[in-house]
Amino acid sequence: MHRRQTSLDETDKAILRKLQIDSRIPLGSIAKELGIPKSTVHYRTKRMEEEQVIEGYYAKVNSAKLEKDYITITFVRAKYGPSYHDKIGKMLAQIPGVCLVYFVLGEYDFVVLAKSSNREDFLQKLERMINMEKIERTNTQVVGKIVKEDQRVEI
Repeated sequence: MHRRQTSLDETDKAILRKLQIDSRIPLGSIAKELGIPKSTVHYRTKRMEEEQVIEGYYAKVNSAKLEKDYITITFVRAKYGPSYHDKIGKMLAQIPGVCLVYFVLGEYDFVVLAKSSNREDFLQKLERMINMEKIERTNTQVVGKIVKEDQRVEI
């Protein structure tokens, strides 16, 4: 399934850069900084939301402050079958505490990033993964220190 490529001009990109730094910035402030009408910022932001260039607005939350700083990266090998990447990917994504699920090419089929309270909390997540019928094996790495964690896209 191919997604339609959206054509973004420099104004769209400038708006996106501002929103990625602070999604709560008032549209009027963006307009003033860019020297364009507020209505232009409003129209373009709505258009980018409709085209799913902007998929949502989120607060960047400190995992450690919420005692969810036991971070793991689990590589998952699955059994091949029709649409297995969609089916298994959705099942992995439903596990509470799983933040990212990537279908990848190579030795493993999925990369799963989870944030847990502690080792026991993670082991419950891992138990759910390895008990899935279509999961053959897993390999988990525990994050020792976050060096960089940034979901923003370079524009």
